[in-house]
Amino acid sequence: MVHSLVLLMDTHLPLKDPVPIFSLVLFIILLAPIILRKFRIPSIIGLILAGMAIGDHGFGIIEKGSIDLFGKAGLLYIMFLAGLELDMTEFRKNRYRSMVFGALTFFIPLLLGFVVCTYVLHFNFKATLLVSSMFATHTLVAYPLASRLGITKNEAVTVAVGGTIITDTAVLLILAVITGAQAGNLNTAFWVRLGISLTIFALIILWLMPMLGRWFFKKIKDDKTSHFIFVMALVFAAAFLAELAGVEGIIGAFLAGLALNQLIPHTSPLMNRIEFVGNALFIPFFLISVGMLVDLRVLLKGPEALIIAGALTIMALSSKWFAAFFTQLIFKYSPTQRNVIFGLSSAHAAATIAVILIGFNMGIVDEHVLNGTVVLILITCLVGSFVTENAGRRLALQEAEQKPELPDQPERILVPVSNPERIEALLDFAVMIKDAKAPTPIYPLAVVQDNEEARDKIHLTNKMMEKAIIHAAATESNVQVVTRIDLNVSDGIARAAKELMISDVILGWTDKTSTTDRLFGNIFGTTMDNVLQSVWETVYVCNFLHPLNTTKKMVLVLPPNTEYELGFLHYMQKMFLLAKQAGAKLLVFSNARTQSLTEAFITQSKLSVEVTFKQFETIEDFLILSREVTRDDLVVVVTARKGTLSYHAYLENIPAKVSRHFKDNNVILLYPEQTEIDYLEAGLQPDDLTLAPIQEQLANLNKLGKAFKRIFKGPKNKGS
Repeated sequence: MVHSLVLLMDTHLPLKDPVPIFSLVLFIILLAPIILRKFRIPSIIGLILAGMAIGDHGFGIIEKGSIDLFGKAGLLYIMFLAGLELDMTEFRKNRYRSMVFGALTFFIPLLLGFVVCTYVLHFNFKATLLVSSMFATHTLVAYPLASRLGITKNEAVTVAVGGTIITDTAVLLILAVITGAQAGNLNTAFWVRLGISLTIFALIILWLMPMLGRWFFKKIKDDKTSHFIFVMALVFAAAFLAELAGVEGIIGAFLAGLALNQLIPHTSPLMNRIEFVGNALFIPFFLISVGMLVDLRVLLKGPEALIIAGALTIMALSSKWFAAFFTQLIFKYSPTQRNVIFGLSSAHAAATIAVILIGFNMGIVDEHVLNGTVVLILITCLVGSFVTENAGRRLALQEAEQKPELPDQPERILVPVSNPERIEALLDFAVMIKDAKAPTPIYPLAVVQDNEEARDKIHLTNKMMEKAIIHAAATESNVQVVTRIDLNVSDGIARAAKELMISDVILGWTDKTSTTDRLFGNIFGTTMDNVLQSVWETVYVCNFLHPLNTTKKMVLVLPPNTEYELGFLHYMQKMFLLAKQAGAKLLVFSNARTQSLTEAFITQSKLSVEVTFKQFETIEDFLILSREVTRDDLVVVVTARKGTLSYHAYLENIPAKVSRHFKDNNVILLYPEQTEIDYLEAGLQPDDLTLAPIQEQLANLNKLGKAFKRIFKGPKNKGS
């Protein structure tokens, strides 16, 4: 007690002990958003204002530099999340638009700033170039707001993020040139060294890092903590390599996000942990550290400080607005999308202060410019946050209003399991193909045979199912565990599918016959036949040897006449969603008629997927496709139940052929939804079919197209 009193009496401001500093900052992170939410003020602004209050320019509660480590980590985290959350297919599709916006948001501020600094503020050439380039840079301070509102898939956000990395890279290269010129090192050796270092840096990040990530996730499958630490280590290593190459660390963090984008599915537990830690800890620390830079007393140092601060702030905001406005005109975006682009690109923070501090330390700019820049940071962060919050809400509401009508029967996914080692892989697959907007849970199912050992087996099953609940909780997915006692496993699955009105059944696959390894009997035996004859919904039989996030390419094999099956549109939707979540390119083997309908499906649904087609005329050519399959590929073979339209006698032995020829690959056997009608016994032959079923399927696309667009991309809201 006496020791505690002594510590309390010895405590003086500013705080230097990390324990009270950390405690105070955590309370600010907790309370500032709650308090300001009542006044409809974005939480980002509250954290910046709190930083102003506790910093050495405010009440001096926290010593300068005490949270710099967390602040710098938060900035890198923002850039890393921006790269990680990018829809890579949309990014590649809109790279031209991102380049146009990047050029506009770089050259417009640079040119306007050059005029103002030269003819209004009367700076010399180096100071003019430095301050003008400072106008061109911006920080994605408001990006967490866009992420929280769920609009990061909108094209406006994608273009803004892509443009950010372009303009910031250009500005930081100019900074390297200015510092080289100031030091007298601007010679041929400087340019050669810079070019070589940037080339090596880009190769390491964009080529070596994905390869290393894929290897690590394959080797370390179950240690979730190691996955998170590994990703964080790569991010900060990339930032360090960027600084060694002569550019700022934010470039490395963003490129690390792009490099790991396809290895971290957006619905995975790892993605959930990355976003949680960033939004709860690192990013708030960065925003508080930005506020600690602001010193409002500079406005009292005479009219020159006010003039420079006002001129810099007006120029920074107006030039960014013009860039967003011309982008809107060129690509015919809506005013709401323009405001989102402006809000995201108007905030100046880390890169801005880095540019000016370097210029100040080298004597290129004076104290008035430094102080004016600090005021600029405060005002632009406030404006950017307000604009992004308001425009983002309107954009989110516009997207919500365009939601399609929900189908009469929502999707319900059943995952029968009995082997604890397979639960996580099957649940991950279920989460990846599930519509994120669907209100229904995923149903893990355990079937216990009705015999004298049933009571003991139920206790063991309940313990096993706890693992499913814990794993699903890490993805924030809703699960509802189901346990059944039945005469045999196949009857239990069939009855559960009917009672729960299941739309998709996901089964584990093994050709082992030991009781400890098999899921529900030998897949090549009668149990599987019984399931397929009694469960007419879409069935996926999965053999996952590697994590799905390590998939490079997804090979989808469509047999002839599969387009006539009742479940064609449904399973195609799921396969495109799977490819998108896994970050994999899609290679489709089909005949010309199936390809035609699939392309119509993609066009009418406006799906943003990379698809390549290869001719596959007869199912007997099945083994030819093995030439196109590598070890890191996922093979999905659409097969058919006996007696259905796309059934062929060759499909009878497909499980054995797949198991033999693709033994090192992840494999899914997909049985489309059917109706209980024996088409062939009714006398209907595939050769007798007309295009009428295709017309009917295309008519169904009108109803389902909006749902696909919402799931994959989100509406563009152009011209509205």
